[in-house]
Amino acid sequence: MKQIGRFFQKMNVRTLYFNFKYLPFNQAIKLPILLSSNLCLKKCSGQIYIDAPVKTGMIQIGFGDVGLFDKKKSRSIWEVSGIVRFKGECHIGHGSKISVGPKGKLIFGKNFLMTAESTIACFHHVEFGDNSLLSWDILIMDTDYHSIIDESGKVVNPDKPVIIGSKVWIGCRCLILKGTVIPNNCVIGANTTVTGTLEIENALYAGNPCKLLKQNITWKL
Repeated sequence: MKQIGRFFQKMNVRTLYFNFKYLPFNQAIKLPILLSSNLCLKKCSGQIYIDAPVKTGMIQIGFGDVGLFDKKKSRSIWEVSGIVRFKGECHIGHGSKISVGPKGKLIFGKNFLMTAESTIACFHHVEFGDNSLLSWDILIMDTDYHSIIDESGKVVNPDKPVIIGSKVWIGCRCLILKGTVIPNNCVIGANTTVTGTLEIENALYAGNPCKLLKQNITWKL
């Protein structure tokens, strides 16, 4: 009974609206997506796909409690007009912002966790593998938002995909820029700026500029 009570506390009118707007009836009726009351639905267009067996509450947006932040005043934002694809359970913590442009495609692997106050800006392609863990105050973006044009009229800073492998832990206050590729089983240390391809799996990277610090590591969820 306690679990049922907690479920109905999490459910609200916007949760119903969100599920039935984005999902086919046979999925929406199971309410796989739960929205926090502190989530701002700034833009609700585009498409959502769930590529996994559908379960109630498997995707939660705007919940959690990181002690460094006041979750009651921490507002999450959903601003989506592109495609968002979920491959399994996903938890997007309080105060986090998701922005997907009309041509953007954002893909979450299984067991995705973003703790709090982080932002994903996707105007081209951002993809996470399975079992990814993101700490707080992280910014990930595949765009510069504004074009830089040379004397011939060519755009010199086009959007580029961000690809993050499976079982990647990204520390707090990291900046992940367009064109980044992070291989499987890596740790990105706090306050690191990452751009370009990191070549070695099972490795610890950190610093500005980002450097390989240690190989053949493992880490625990």
